[in-house]
Amino acid sequence: MSPQRQHLGLCFRIHDRHISFEQVVEFLSLLRRQLRRKFILVLDRYSAHRKAVRLLQQAHLDWFEVEWLPAYAPELNPVEMVWNHSKYGVLADFLAGDAEDLREAVTASLEGTTQQPSLLRSFFRYAALQL
Repeated sequence: MSPQRQHLGLCFRIHDRHISFEQVVEFLSLLRRQLRRKFILVLDRYSAHRKAVRLLQQAHLDWFEVEWLPAYAPELNPVEMVWNHSKYGVLADFLAGDAEDLREAVTASLEGTTQQPSLLRSFFRYAALQL
């Protein structure tokens, strides 16, 4: 979300396996180039996220800040609402023929969500986060 215009966006990348630190840095670097400014990462306290932030800070990357959500509070994370919308809404009756079918359907679902600012706003409202 941009602070001045309050424009919401959803950026994502789907991977077949666990991602590496280098892939995290690559994604954040692409995001930084797109936004052209410092940004805030809002993360839950999953151990892999804590480790990634520690490694990012050790790499002296100064173009982001981190805000941590409280532990065990998925209802405060708008991204959980994005996944719920895809899994239990758009893809509720989807039966994938193979992994590529699933990838395409998830990508289409998330891309559809990016095109619906009112839906993205509803995820923030549900989490009781002010825009």
